[in-house]
Amino acid sequence: MTTASTTSAGTGPARAGRSLAARAAARAGGGAMRVFLVLVGLFWLLPTVGLLLSSLRGADDIASSGWWRVFTAPSQLTFDNYARLLDNPTITHSVLNTVLITVPSTVLVVVLGSLAGYAFAWMDFPGRDWWFLVVVGLLVVPVQVALVPVSKLFGAIGIFETTAGVVVFHTAFGLPFAIFLLRNFFAEIPRELLEAARLDGAGEIRLFTRVVMPLGGPAIASLGIFQFLWVWNDMLVALIFADSGSPPITVALQQQVRQFGNNIDVLAPGAFVSMAIPLAVFFAFQRQFVSGVMAGAVK
Repeated sequence: MTTASTTSAGTGPARAGRSLAARAAARAGGGAMRVFLVLVGLFWLLPTVGLLLSSLRGADDIASSGWWRVFTAPSQLTFDNYARLLDNPTITHSVLNTVLITVPSTVLVVVLGSLAGYAFAWMDFPGRDWWFLVVVGLLVVPVQVALVPVSKLFGAIGIFETTAGVVVFHTAFGLPFAIFLLRNFFAEIPRELLEAARLDGAGEIRLFTRVVMPLGGPAIASLGIFQFLWVWNDMLVALIFADSGSPPITVALQQQVRQFGNNIDVLAPGAFVSMAIPLAVFFAFQRQFVSGVMAGAVK
């Protein structure tokens, strides 16, 4: 009894001390981690901030000093570059062309990927598993392998160097990942929920639109963001398949460099506009994106 009491008395303060130390360490670790994440975020945004400040400086100022000079000479900041950018029809038309390519490519991938993902997850048809293995195998096919044969195919059917050709290419190469992602997400939906909807008289179309699509909102939003960013920032496919007379913004900026070389007062604001739009889309759907990424971890 005495030994037990002594042991209990000895371990009580020790446990309290360890608990207090653990809480202090946890709080310190949490604070240090937050500071670290803030620093990483600021470091990640540094090129964007530098590009923004460069786009607000004149060509002579850009040539003579770095963008950080504006903190000691704020009078360098001006919106004249953006005024000239709006007067440049090549850049302004390229933004519209990029939208005409990106939006249909994203919508088609989301719609077709959702339909195919639902079919692979909950519908029985001959060879379903083998077809899904084919889709998984297509994930490893690089874009560069298909450039030459697809160029010949598009030339034969008359859509080479057209906006429709670029949309078809991006849709075709975006579908394998979309089907793989959404099929795995839809397969996690409880079977009892779908069976209850069928007992209430819901057909496959109503089941897909009223039950599966709302539940798959986070995954669909994540897919839409991935596809939008990939298509908007693409240059290789656009350089080969897009119409040279109406290129997207990535190709238009590359052409400006090739033609004029050092017109940084036009390139800097054009590059920032090209970067700012996908950033705005990402932050606008950030909550849905995080929900989609974390959905698989909590099930």
